[in-house]
Amino acid sequence: MKKRRLSKRTKIRKYRVLLGVFLFFFFLFQLFLFIRFLIQPSPLFFYRKNDSVSHKNEVNEEKLDVPVYPKVSKVSLVMVGDALIHSSVYEDARVDGGFDFTKMLAPMKPIISSYDLAFYNQETILGGEELGLSSYPTFSSPYEVGDAFLDAGFNLVSLANNHTLDRGENAILHSNAYWKEKPVLTSGSALSWEERLEGKVFEKNGITYGLLAYTDTTNGIPVPSSKEFYVNVYNEEQVKKDVEALRSQVDVLLVSMHFGEEYSFDVNERQRSIATYLSSLGVDIVIGHHPHVVEPVEMIGSTLVLYSLGNFLSGQRGVERLTGLIYSVDIVKTETETGSTISIENHRASLVYTYSDMTTSVRKDFQVIPYQQLNETLLPNYEMYYNQYKGIVDTGQLDIEWW
Repeated sequence: MKKRRLSKRTKIRKYRVLLGVFLFFFFLFQLFLFIRFLIQPSPLFFYRKNDSVSHKNEVNEEKLDVPVYPKVSKVSLVMVGDALIHSSVYEDARVDGGFDFTKMLAPMKPIISSYDLAFYNQETILGGEELGLSSYPTFSSPYEVGDAFLDAGFNLVSLANNHTLDRGENAILHSNAYWKEKPVLTSGSALSWEERLEGKVFEKNGITYGLLAYTDTTNGIPVPSSKEFYVNVYNEEQVKKDVEALRSQVDVLLVSMHFGEEYSFDVNERQRSIATYLSSLGVDIVIGHHPHVVEPVEMIGSTLVLYSLGNFLSGQRGVERLTGLIYSVDIVKTETETGSTISIENHRASLVYTYSDMTTSVRKDFQVIPYQQLNETLLPNYEMYYNQYKGIVDTGQLDIEWW
């Protein structure tokens, strides 16, 4: 009996030792897992999380790669006429140390800056004070004119007109040096053939666009021989080359045309012939100026033609020469599975007036003011003038929303 009890006790002791060893290593293993969990997530959790994220990214990438048609993009464009800076204008802008034209454009800035693209014609070359300022008939204007127009929101500028050659080669060098440093698209004057023939392509809201500018007259001033790039004089053969070189690179092609008869409200045959030719080349919008008064707006095929926007800012006299057209459109690009199309939509227009205080011999307080902000003190009979000039523009029989 005694021997059996000892054997049983030995077995129990042995089992206890084995159980203790087992529990000890089990405890160590659990401790190891716990410490590892604190250091980093479990492999199972980590890989599942990655797999889930990876799968989600693959789904998103697939969605991004699938185009949704039709895709519609839009760019808003506003266009005004001439900046014709007579001495009365720049003397009114004179301040200590230079010139400030921003107050003259202040009423227009909220309007112009609301558009994606804004065009004007810099009629008087920016030669700067170091060249020497001058007025009619051969102009040279302060650089600060350009500064004010940029501040107002303009970013498309024509440099080709009948006054580009007024002050000779130095003025052209000064002007081009000024504009080259600015964030704008200019056309019409260059300093080399390479620059002249360069197709400038800009992009906004997914729509590419280009601008070409020409003048039909230089006031009889000859273009320097072998330097015809100083000003783009209209020539059908060269225009055809320019348009064909740029047309395939852009969605929208704009052409600025300085043409027509000064102070005439009527479109002449030369204007209509040029506009028709440009339309045949595939130009989308022809932006006209030179007459210094407003003229009709019409469509030639699918080309919008503004024959004359009149003056925007000038020191001329007479209500008709102080009134300009402001015209805006939406350029809409519609992309489908088979290609894209461009349409010109939402034609809107109004008139602006260059006001100045003329109660003394020295004109002062120049401002470009929308007709809607005028009153009988600023311009007596302004409503009559508005209807008169609106009627001239409307003879083109376009569906225009006037404001």
